[in-house]
Amino acid sequence: MDETASLSLACAEEPSLLSDRLTEWVRGRDIGERAAVAALIEEGDVLARADVRDLLVVENEAVVFCDWPRFEAQYRCVLVLDEGEDAFLTLVLATAFPRLVPLWKVEVLGDRRLVIVLRALARLAGSDSVAVGCRS
Repeated sequence: MDETASLSLACAEEPSLLSDRLTEWVRGRDIGERAAVAALIEEGDVLARADVRDLLVVENEAVVFCDWPRFEAQYRCVLVLDEGEDAFLTLVLATAFPRLVPLWKVEVLGDRRLVIVLRALARLAGSDSVAVGCRS
């Protein structure tokens, strides 16, 4: 086997990125979960935390998925979150599993996370044509 073929084979055997695997899993899920996963991936910082991933994501070689009920039941007790992280996760969970949440939490999101949550809400409404972002 030549060096190029060996390198291609090695790359093909490497596990794909978590974001790619979650995106693949969520394709078969409802619109709320798709919007929530897209928001987590877009925001990036929260999902990059090992403690968040350990509590939210079930992952092995065969499967990857978000365990929303386990996460919701434990995240406030287990994770140390700042106000913005807590607000973001609360709103993402409400996107994945519709429920009543205090909308005042948006005041601590900051601009970047607010835009991400607004995009998730637009996705939840089935719209990919609503422009959400900063005006220049």
